[in-house]
Amino acid sequence: MSETTRPELRVATYNVHGCVGTDRRRSEKRIAQVIAELAVDLVGLQELDRRRMRSGEVDQAGVIAAELGWHYHFQAAMQHPDGHYGHALLSRYPMCAQRSACLPGVAPFFCRETRAAVHLEVATDVGLVQVINTHLGLGRRERRLQAELLTSAEWLAAAADGPLILLGDFNSLPGSRPHQNLSRHLRDVRLLVRQAGALRTFPTRFPLFAVDHIFVNEALEPRKVEVHRSPLARSASDHFPLLAELLVVAGA
Repeated sequence: MSETTRPELRVATYNVHGCVGTDRRRSEKRIAQVIAELAVDLVGLQELDRRRMRSGEVDQAGVIAAELGWHYHFQAAMQHPDGHYGHALLSRYPMCAQRSACLPGVAPFFCRETRAAVHLEVATDVGLVQVINTHLGLGRRERRLQAELLTSAEWLAAAADGPLILLGDFNSLPGSRPHQNLSRHLRDVRLLVRQAGALRTFPTRFPLFAVDHIFVNEALEPRKVEVHRSPLARSASDHFPLLAELLVVAGA
């Protein structure tokens, strides 16, 4: 089978910063427009509110999914008196939640956020794909513990069922200890595609850091990886989306 006829999947990870852009304007519709620009099959989003007063008491993931006409699953990482805060997976295809968990580690004093991960099975046109979406903490020790959990047998058992994608905002640079741990078990798409540039995603005003990542198992082969830096994406959030075009390996 030639490369052009092999099954293909386009995925992205995108920290949407509560849908508040660099212009300090909140717009779920603008985030949906950026996702539409990506032309992906599924996208993992981080930093979303659900029914919170500061976000107009809307389900942000639901609003974005409705704009796109997609399926979605929201995973709470923190509960507040007025609602929830967490992340979501949005997909053109039906999904089924497999597991979720609060991540270990004590958050540093300057960012008392609790963290979570969610694993969903997505029924795509290329077959069932396992997707894990997460957002790691800012403390060094908590990130190490969180990376260890996500590479444990419990979570990586999903790889036995075929293609596996782990994506999110890892708050970790390439070469850091959490990144090294993740890379021992899965493959960072940045390292598998020859191209110029460091593919930095944060901040959008002047990208300095590659902290958003997409990891895959051997059932998937990246063909293209890029940071989506459209004018709309530059203003919609403080992170740019990271996009990967994946080919399904024959026999996977």
